[in-house]
Amino acid sequence: MRRWLAALLLLGAGLAQAQQQVPTFRVNVRLVNVYVNATDAAGAPVANLTREDFRVSEDNVAQEIKIFEKQSEQPLNIVLAVDTSGSVRKDWQPEIAAATRFLHGLMRPVDKVALMEFSTHVREVVPFTNNPKLLAAGLKDLRGGYATAMYQTVQLASQDLRGMAGRKIIVVISDGGDTTHGTTYQDAFRAAIGAEASVYSIIDVPVEASAGRELGGEHALITLAEDTGGKFYYAGDPDKLEAAFRQLSSDLRTQYLIGYYAPERPAADEFRRIAITVKPGAAASGQINLRYRPGYYAPHSASE
Repeated sequence: MRRWLAALLLLGAGLAQAQQQVPTFRVNVRLVNVYVNATDAAGAPVANLTREDFRVSEDNVAQEIKIFEKQSEQPLNIVLAVDTSGSVRKDWQPEIAAATRFLHGLMRPVDKVALMEFSTHVREVVPFTNNPKLLAAGLKDLRGGYATAMYQTVQLASQDLRGMAGRKIIVVISDGGDTTHGTTYQDAFRAAIGAEASVYSIIDVPVEASAGRELGGEHALITLAEDTGGKFYYAGDPDKLEAAFRQLSSDLRTQYLIGYYAPERPAADEFRRIAITVKPGAAASGQINLRYRPGYYAPHSASE
């Protein structure tokens, strides 16, 4: 009996040791969602593309499209950030009127909008809501200041959007002149990319700046929009402001959603570059221009 019990104990110990020695393999995957705008040579939306028309790669490695939606019906989560500094104060009234009409025409019951104002400090005027009347009242409650904390605004708006389901949009109405210290362009960009948020810039009374892609004046708003898959509009007078909001509304209504599963690679916190193309001759639409976020920062694994 004792020999039999000892044999069983020995066998159990051997099995336990063998199980410890068997290597385990775990593959972590990440669902990457990318919202894509497609336009023709004249800038008009192209709405007849199919899954088969798109090609996706991450760091030059082809990816299989697992999720595809036309003219995405996913909820919109928008932070409307209004510059109320001294340099744009004279333009408040047309901005308020145009923004109010934009929200009334765009919002559906599933959509949510938050209102921020920024000058010397950033203030949340209205938290996320789907009630246009609350937002209209908030637009009439803007206070103003002197400096312009634009980068901090994008950073804080991105933090508010992070983790929300659906499309994440930051609409910045400003002349682009960040005059405060402490938050940089890179801080704002990284926060927006981390939240999977696109910045749409409505440039009001552009600040004079040298030509090229620099980060001073209006070029900060242009670069931030381009680098996050958004778009920029010039709105130096009321007519252009109304046109900018109409184009923005059209842009948000005609987006494709493309999703793929990307295996997690060893290095975390590095930028993974996304490339999306349309095969030649797709849908007989001629030249097609695509706009989307350029990539994402690789997350740390759960075991780290």
